[in-house]
Amino acid sequence: MGSFLICVPVESSSPLVMNSQKEVLRCFTVLACCSPDRLLAFLLPRLDTSNERLRVGTLQILRHIINSAAAQMEAKQPFILSSMRLPLLDTNDKVKRAVVQVISAMAHHGYLEQPGGEVMVEYIVQQCALPAEEPEKPGPDGEDLAADSVRAVSIRTLYLVSTTVDRMNSVLWPYLLEFLTPVRFTAALTPLCRSLVHLALKRQEAGADDFLIQYNANANLPSPFAMTTRLLVVSSNPYLGDGRGAASLRLLKVMHQNIHPFLGQRWETTMPMLLEYLDEHTEESLSLKEWEEKLLMFLRDTLAVVSDNIWICQLSQEMCKQLPSYSGTPQEKNFLYKCIGTTLGAASSKEVVRKHLRELLETARYQEEAEQEGLACCFGICAITHLEDTLAQLEDFVRSDVFRKSTGIFSIFKDRSEHEVERMKSCLILCYGHVAAQAPRELVLARVESDILRSMFQCFNTKVLGIKVETKDPALKLCLVQSLCMVSQAMCSSAQASSFHFLRKTELVTQMMEFIRAEPPDCLRTPIRKKAMLACTYLVNLEPALEEQTQADVVHSCLHSVMALPPEAEGGDGVGREPLYLDTVCALEDLLTRLLRQNMTPQGLQIMVEHLSPWIKSPRGHERARALGLGACLLEFFQEHLLVSTLVPFHNLGLLVGLFAPRCADTWTTTRQKAVGCVYSLLYLQLGYEGFSRDHRDDVAERLLTLQDGLVNADPTILFHTCHSIAQVIAKRLPSDQLISLLLTVFESLGDPDKNCSRAATVMINCLLKERGNVLLEKVPEIVSVLRAKLRDTQEEHVLPAAQHSVYLLASQHCEAVVSSLLGSPLPFDSHTCALWRALAVEPGLTAQVLELLLEKMSKDVPFKESRAFLLGSTADRVATLLPLAATCALYEVLSAPSSGTVVLELYPQLFAALLLRVSCTVGVQLPRNLQAKERRSTSPARAARNLDPCSSAVDALQALLLRSGSQDMLRCVELERGWELLKTSAGHEDGVAQLASSMAKYAGPRLPPVTKALACTQNSVYEIQRVTSTAFLAELLSSNVVNDLMLLEPLLDNLTARLKDSSASVRRLVLRGLANMASGSPDKVRAHGPQLLTAMVSGLDDGDEPHSPVALEAMVGLSRLLDLVEPWDLRLVLLHTTIRIRPFFDSEKVEFRTASIRLFGHLNKACHGDCEDVFLEQVVGGLVPLLLHLRDPQVPVASACKFALCMCVPHLECAELAAAFYKYLQEGRSVHFGEFLNSTCKHLMHHFPDLLGRLVSTNLFYFKSSWDDVRAAAPMFTGFLVLHAEPEQKTQVDLEQLIVALQLLLKDPVPGVREKAAETLGRLVKFA
Repeated sequence: MGSFLICVPVESSSPLVMNSQKEVLRCFTVLACCSPDRLLAFLLPRLDTSNERLRVGTLQILRHIINSAAAQMEAKQPFILSSMRLPLLDTNDKVKRAVVQVISAMAHHGYLEQPGGEVMVEYIVQQCALPAEEPEKPGPDGEDLAADSVRAVSIRTLYLVSTTVDRMNSVLWPYLLEFLTPVRFTAALTPLCRSLVHLALKRQEAGADDFLIQYNANANLPSPFAMTTRLLVVSSNPYLGDGRGAASLRLLKVMHQNIHPFLGQRWETTMPMLLEYLDEHTEESLSLKEWEEKLLMFLRDTLAVVSDNIWICQLSQEMCKQLPSYSGTPQEKNFLYKCIGTTLGAASSKEVVRKHLRELLETARYQEEAEQEGLACCFGICAITHLEDTLAQLEDFVRSDVFRKSTGIFSIFKDRSEHEVERMKSCLILCYGHVAAQAPRELVLARVESDILRSMFQCFNTKVLGIKVETKDPALKLCLVQSLCMVSQAMCSSAQASSFHFLRKTELVTQMMEFIRAEPPDCLRTPIRKKAMLACTYLVNLEPALEEQTQADVVHSCLHSVMALPPEAEGGDGVGREPLYLDTVCALEDLLTRLLRQNMTPQGLQIMVEHLSPWIKSPRGHERARALGLGACLLEFFQEHLLVSTLVPFHNLGLLVGLFAPRCADTWTTTRQKAVGCVYSLLYLQLGYEGFSRDHRDDVAERLLTLQDGLVNADPTILFHTCHSIAQVIAKRLPSDQLISLLLTVFESLGDPDKNCSRAATVMINCLLKERGNVLLEKVPEIVSVLRAKLRDTQEEHVLPAAQHSVYLLASQHCEAVVSSLLGSPLPFDSHTCALWRALAVEPGLTAQVLELLLEKMSKDVPFKESRAFLLGSTADRVATLLPLAATCALYEVLSAPSSGTVVLELYPQLFAALLLRVSCTVGVQLPRNLQAKERRSTSPARAARNLDPCSSAVDALQALLLRSGSQDMLRCVELERGWELLKTSAGHEDGVAQLASSMAKYAGPRLPPVTKALACTQNSVYEIQRVTSTAFLAELLSSNVVNDLMLLEPLLDNLTARLKDSSASVRRLVLRGLANMASGSPDKVRAHGPQLLTAMVSGLDDGDEPHSPVALEAMVGLSRLLDLVEPWDLRLVLLHTTIRIRPFFDSEKVEFRTASIRLFGHLNKACHGDCEDVFLEQVVGGLVPLLLHLRDPQVPVASACKFALCMCVPHLECAELAAAFYKYLQEGRSVHFGEFLNSTCKHLMHHFPDLLGRLVSTNLFYFKSSWDDVRAAAPMFTGFLVLHAEPEQKTQVDLEQLIVALQLLLKDPVPGVREKAAETLGRLVKFA
């Protein structure tokens, strides 16, 4: 048991233990020197044990005795080497480490020079090829475990043996070269190369003969072609495996003589440059693409130096042979394909080129994406010098059985799966793309349509039963798009591109758009979008030019494919954006700028920006941010490439600024700042078009950069203040002709889904109107129209106050234009238009201008037009004209604004008079038919609730005036008397006006003087109804005593008297009514103006030729009121004339005339005193019969008037009995027995006035033909009573024959009562027989 323990290694690091171990090892040295056989017999069997500790300890002892007893062990070397067989197979790291240490000791003492020594060397290389360990934490005692790993120990051992053990040179050289090419030793390449470089340099120092390798004598050594291929390929990823790129290149440089004798001098120049490039970079900073290009350039240079077709063909063959070795390393395999292409490109043997290309196509692993790319690159590079052969091999392969079997309809039963077929097609398409990209440009143009594109689409489109079926495989699509991109780029870069007419251009662009549209809108998984846009970017440069619609479709599709992506496409955290997204955006920017380059004009810029407009106004913030980014890119590009040969206007500057400016208040900070940048660029573009140099700096425009910093703060107050400042900058630099387009564009932003932008738009609009509104006179109608439209379309609360302020600002500078524009709004005004009208009442000065303009507009046009209906003989309808109607409605809105109160008081007389006259001339006036229909249809909540009827709208405005002027009492008074309703009707209009005048006299007396003055001016109006209304108003005022207090009596009398000559009977009638109103309003003034009043009344009785003139009626009523108040002398002058003039009206068919004339007759009798009584007696006698008979009048007012008149007449007859009878029977309110009364009256008449018999009978005969039955019956009864009480001797006064004939005619009257009375009277005539 103790013999085994002595081989177990100690695990303690204490000094005592370590000293003991050293003593034990010295003991083994003594034993090795005296008894080597017995010692080896003891130790070597323990190497075969499975005990790890025992094996490690034994190996440590063996290493010690190899080093300490070298002479004694020299003869035992073969035996010791053979005993290492099992330890070499051990997988334990501690055992491996011990084995490597033993082999290191063996190398120093010649063991590896013995047969079997190569196995030891291979073991060391195998351990060097172990995977690199992850960095570990130091052990508990501070030991670096990674540095002590098997691989690290092996690498140090190999390098130490190679560099310090001279006797190993012959063992390791050229044996180590055998480990360069096997893939399993790839991880050991760096230490191998370093060791080989040292060994090679030693050989070179020894002489050329020692350095040159005899490949024939060493069959296992890699050939120069294998070595070159291997070292070049592993250098493509230079920082892997502890920097194997530099190590491989250094070995390659050292081996130049063994590779080819011509390379030494050239590589002395080129190789250090490659090594220096690697030294200048790190793994992070190195661009693999650039590095590969340098290696390929090095290879091309090498091939050119060799310039030996056989050598080159052998190299290409070796490269193809090594392809399978790199299946596990796609990047290196891809590079190897490029090396193959480069090598074949240098070969002059077309047969070899075709053979290798065909083999590559047949053996390629198409399912691997990297291999597809590599094979395509190979074909592309080869096509640089062998275009025809390359295309021919691709064409032959497409036609070959290998390809056809894979693409047939029954391919499911063939050698390849459907997926494999798609991969093969993808690879072939890529090959064509790379061929086009790499081949000489002058040759590509001739083959692009006839061969390259045709073959590409032949691979892409599959035909099943003769029907083309487009693939749905995204990888195949991507390959086609990528290849088309390369083909397009190749065509564009050709010197003949400008003269090349590409017939399939539109077709390819359309195909790209289909691919883009087919991409999922909610994610970005593949670079199809990017590649397709890049292809279009190159295609647009070619002739023929794309049609406008096609170009628009391209822009629209590309924008939608990128802008609509969700924000996640930019990157998970929103900050670090995915490279694919960034590349796609860059491709989109390139395409848009390339399209812009085709039309570098303001119009071209506008077209591109208009495509961005929907995205700039998107409700989604990330879409707006992207759009602003693209807009900034386009503007920057346009500014950089702007060449202004002549001073031309930037005619759409306003439109473009208006699109970007409101975004300065976007909820996204980046969008706000980009928007300011866009405005900044546009202003400098304008300066460029004005002739300023590109480096010119404008102080005003530069303010935007300062303001841009303020937009970082999201506080609304700060944002909108900044927007106001931005608008001021724009206002100062924008040409006048661009202002309207700017405003109209910013108006569109009022409905922006981002409320911040909508509010910013209102701020900017009002700032621009304030700063530059003075130049917008001609554009006012358009601005007002757009404002109204935006209010109608926008529901945001803040827009209406802003629009009101805009109209106010505009009106402050162009009042008449604004008023005219608002009047042009459709009737009825909607609520928004009404609000705009009310906005004009904010400031008193402006309000006064607006009201005066509206009054002018209301009176400027005729209030109505007559429109005769199609039926003949129909009366003409009066149809309202639009301008006065609109002005009336506008007046209502302005007067409804509380802020208009001050101005209303100042303009009250003009407003009141104008509105009252407007009411008068719209009574009975109809709306135009189109407005009638519109009002019936209108159910919109935005419509005003008021009636559009012309008269109603005028009344509403008048009421608003009274309300705003503080005349609420007057308003209520008229309302209680239903005066407003009367005003609107033809029949009650005059009464309504009278009530209005009466209420004003009662509640607003102080306002009467200016009002009467304003109305007095209307006596010359061309419209009769206006003269009627003003006369009615003035006439009613005379019924109030307030006219005396205000000293208005004389002016009113003069004005009314002047109107007696008016052509209108209604005016003249109202004048008489007004004069008569003095009886109630100023009775004490009647006597002073008696002659004037009586003259006017008498002239009224004689008015016109019409028998029943309403003027005459009014004169009779007026005289009745005035007679008691005038001087008797004044009355005597007109008494007889008046009595004679009114007598015909006693028997008028119209009850009003009978009543008024009879009552006036009574008043005349009442007023007649003194000397006039004798003259008037005759008139009393003449009127006695009519008055008595009309007591039987069917109309009660007439009968009542007769009672009054008879009572007034009887004193003139001076007959007490007759007077007593009259007073008895004719008392007001007492029923009269007519027969009894008439009998009594006739009795007294015949008794006191017998001479009147003949006159009374003859007057009665006139009434035998009366149209009223009762009067016709009363006349013969009256005659009969006269005969009854007359004396026989009086019969000579009566023409009996005439009387009898008349009575006989009455006997035939259809009314029985008439026949009865006639018969009675005939019976009484016997008395005169």
